[in-house]
Amino acid sequence: MPHSDAYDAVIVGGGHNGLVAAAYLARAGRRVLLMERLDHTGGAAVSTRPFAGVDARLSRYSYLVSLLPRRIVDDLGLRFSVAKRTVSSYTPAVRAGRPTGLLVGGGEARTRESFARLTGSDREYESWQRFYGMTRRVAERVFPTLTEPLPTREALRARIGDETAWRALFERPLGDTVEAEFEDDLVRGVVLTDALIGTFSHAHDPSLRQNRCFLYHVIGGGTGDWDVPVGGMGALTDALRDAALAAGARIATGCEATAIATDGKSAEVMFRDTDGEGLVGARYVLVGTAPQELAVLLGDESPDPPAEGAQLKVNMLLRRLPALRDPDVDPREAFAGTFHIAEGYGDLEAAYSQAAAGGLPLRPPSEIYCHSLTDPSILGPDLVRQGYQTLTLFGLQTPARLFTTDHDTTRATLLEATLELLDAELAEPIADCLAYDSEGMPCIEAKSPLDLERELRLPGGNIFHRELAFPYAQEGTGRWGVETRHANVLLCGAGAVRGGGVSGIPGHNAAMAVLGR
Repeated sequence: MPHSDAYDAVIVGGGHNGLVAAAYLARAGRRVLLMERLDHTGGAAVSTRPFAGVDARLSRYSYLVSLLPRRIVDDLGLRFSVAKRTVSSYTPAVRAGRPTGLLVGGGEARTRESFARLTGSDREYESWQRFYGMTRRVAERVFPTLTEPLPTREALRARIGDETAWRALFERPLGDTVEAEFEDDLVRGVVLTDALIGTFSHAHDPSLRQNRCFLYHVIGGGTGDWDVPVGGMGALTDALRDAALAAGARIATGCEATAIATDGKSAEVMFRDTDGEGLVGARYVLVGTAPQELAVLLGDESPDPPAEGAQLKVNMLLRRLPALRDPDVDPREAFAGTFHIAEGYGDLEAAYSQAAAGGLPLRPPSEIYCHSLTDPSILGPDLVRQGYQTLTLFGLQTPARLFTTDHDTTRATLLEATLELLDAELAEPIADCLAYDSEGMPCIEAKSPLDLERELRLPGGNIFHRELAFPYAQEGTGRWGVETRHANVLLCGAGAVRGGGVSGIPGHNAAMAVLGR
């Protein structure tokens, strides 16, 4: 790479947000260089073949899409689509000594009947409709603001125009509302799970981190729907890379930024690649790494300690889907949506308390879904013909601190306990359904928060880069929520306000800040 080049913008980090920023700026005629430490772009939004000799291209880290605005897809002309899941969720249970469960999806009548069969009346279903009607109205009003300059708190409150909803989501611990609206422990737990994805918290956490996590999980697209990326998550980042290159951006992989120097008007980025060390100048530097990593690059004192991640990510390839203990539900429906394991309200609270005390949860909560039921294109034709399927498992309430001593043993112990709980809901062990790779090993891999920290440089393994923030202006957030104390250094990753999830929103907003929109 020529070391003397000067650019309008240098982007540090080639995750999906960095690629979005590169594509927007290059399309606006800016001279753009994107540096990526790894030998490929995509960050956590990638597809890979993790199992030797097996033609299955899985979304290795991030795996569902909700927060990506259609506007970004259209603006950048991306050849990318998502597919709707036919079922929202299935949660197994035992009632009156027999296996049963709650199926959400398949039409209103079927969902109502499932609630009634589980709980004995229509009350919980009617509460469900009322509660998610409220969140949908909030989503319709809040989601469009995510690609606009940050509203003030009062402006967003006025835009929502519903004081009951505002208090429930923005002011009171979510547990207050969940307990007021619902009586059944399992139903309460299904609601609460969206507040705990990658977030170590509990229903009544006074910090409201659970509320912030919940909000971002129910506003996507103005509907709260979570969709399957057709072709896997790598299809999105491949399309973004192609859009950035087609617009004239330059992408340097295997190129690690090592320091940033700025006087607020111009900047220099020091880097290391296979040819050695170099220096490149830029008017703006957009950084897709976590705020803690940005502080290191600037030589600044690190901000608050990293907010630790709290998840176990497991990828599996099966020869067939397992049969269920519940005879009334087809596994192809149960696993098409989110299959909840040990996620009753009491289970989630107990798991939090046990992990907060320093131990692994005795009943580790998790949720599972089968990408290939909705989108079989991620599997080779032979695997599809033979009936192979993928399973993606996401574990909750397992903070990074639990893995700091004897990491590999802890991860293996947690995985075993998690699969045992899954087996308890199946008519056959999941191990009997696993495929094997060309080396005779079972097709299963697990990633702890510390694995994500090592592989992706996510401080603490936090998938959101730091604590999520409510989507309104606060002290020091700036016009777009991407600003730093340096006028020409911007955050374009998940650590920006309104970051987190596969959205492209921070990349879009950082580009708009550069363009003076």
